Amino acid sequence: MSKLILIAILVFILNIPFGYWRANVRKFSTQWFLAIHIPVPFIVALRLLSGIGFAWHTYLFLVAGYFLGQQLGALMLLWVHRYCHQESSCLVMDLYRCARS
Repeated sequence: MSKLILIAILVFILNIPFGYWRANVRKFSTQWFLAIHIPVPFIVALRLLSGIGFAWHTYLFLVAGYFLGQQLGALMLLWVHRYCHQESSCLVMDLYRCARS
């Protein structure tokens, strides 16, 4: 169970920058679909490498981590635009520029 929670936290952290990117592009555009689907192969790899597999009880934790990470990324976009006035889709660079100003 602790391995499952650790993987769910990693999925959550992985999806934050993708949620940030997704929230800054036009809905249903190519970039929007990429921001949603690029993390999926990494999540599958995490499942296989960690040995948690694809049991039904794992989906609740990992899907929750996925969507919460995407949502937090979108909320971070609003925060960065509101307080730092940055206009890019890259979370790392926007936070760096915000810290410098």
